[in-house]
Amino acid sequence: FKAPSTDHPALYRDLLRTNRVHWIAEEPPVELIRDKMMECHFRFRHQMALVPCVLTLNQDGSVWVTLVKPARAITPGQFAVFYKGDECLGSGKILRMGPSVYTMQQGKNREKGPKKEEIDKIEPAT
Repeated sequence: FKAPSTDHPALYRDLLRTNRVHWIAEEPPVELIRDKMMECHFRFRHQMALVPCVLTLNQDGSVWVTLVKPARAITPGQFAVFYKGDECLGSGKILRMGPSVYTMQQGKNREKGPKKEEIDKIEPAT
């Protein structure tokens, strides 16, 4: 899939999953262990601005990262690096991503049900 522009909604995601996170302190932050979720910031490219997010800890040590605002061009294989203030907490390789903003918009449009013209276009199965 090639998006028609660099700002196409298909390039934006607000959910991703990492592999097991490598924590600099060797253990996940206390708050994350206690609450199973924690607000912090992350980036997945060296020079990019930090993005506010919520981490959800999984049993296997991986995390779901829910972004406060969708980010552009997140790609599996990149590393998500997590920060609390200026402190680097650790990182995990991005394995999977949630649906794109484009897919979510399409889903919202679909929930309204197809229009009559669209139904007429559908060929009967043979």
